Amino acid sequence: MSIWIIFIPCILFFLFLDLAVINKNSHVIKSKEAAIWTGVWVAIALSFSGVIWWLFSGDHIQNPTGLRPDQALLKYITGYLIELSLSVDNIFVIAVIFKSFKIPDKYQHRVLFWGILGAIFFRALMIIFGVALINQFEWIIYFFGAFLLFTAFKMFKSDGNEFKPKESFVFKNLRKILPFTANLDGERFFIHKLGIRMATPLFMALVIIELTDILFALDSIPAILAITADPFIVFSSNIFAIMGLRSMYFLISRMLNKFRFINYSLVAILAFVGLKMIFSHHIEIPEWLSLTVIALSLTGGILASILISPKE
Repeated sequence: MSIWIIFIPCILFFLFLDLAVINKNSHVIKSKEAAIWTGVWVAIALSFSGVIWWLFSGDHIQNPTGLRPDQALLKYITGYLIELSLSVDNIFVIAVIFKSFKIPDKYQHRVLFWGILGAIFFRALMIIFGVALINQFEWIIYFFGAFLLFTAFKMFKSDGNEFKPKESFVFKNLRKILPFTANLDGERFFIHKLGIRMATPLFMALVIIELTDILFALDSIPAILAITADPFIVFSSNIFAIMGLRSMYFLISRMLNKFRFINYSLVAILAFVGLKMIFSHHIEIPEWLSLTVIALSLTGGILASILISPKE
């Protein structure tokens, strides 16, 4: 229990440091800065694998699944890479939301900060319930596997229609209960106009990003539960992937058109993980094979996007 008491305050401290010190003043995050911070978060996440090894090499943490240190290490890295790769699809949607609400570049980091803070809370709840369900009902893993296969099929058959946030069910109903102004007022989420408290486009974008992240978590949480049901490995790998999502967004969002085939990489990863869950009680797939499939899928999607010229 002590590791949870240490880990969660550390994450909250990093978030406070990010908003109150490093990005105290709103500014446009350029590609160089985004690349540096992406590298920093990836390095921190991979370095944390040493902590995972130490925790599972003794009696430093509850180990209900009886993992050896090397097994825990591989499961953590595999889970982290799965979460990180599935975050790419999230980046596409976030970019569309910011474009739809005309959020200036210099205010996007603030929206993402609060969005990720909410994502940590909601994903923690989903992980707790997901782990509890798998431990209580073993058959639920087949349901999760089938759901991932369905998601992969739906992504593969997608007709490419762009998500339109202002036409979404959430936005239309939110406007009925919350006064909304189409005008920005700096980095404020709410303004007072004619004695009425009104939400700015920044807040509306935040709400829709938060809700879409919950929808994406419905895919990513079962995906990592296919790797392990250990709650700390699931939570820590998930959180580190989310923490690096902000800087990755500013790095990748400017190159979205170049990654035309990355969706097929995500289809392959989701399909593999779904099949792994369905056959988990009959076939034991080693973690090195999972890592290889993830690496080859992402590499294949990136190389195809670079080498195959777009059709006229």
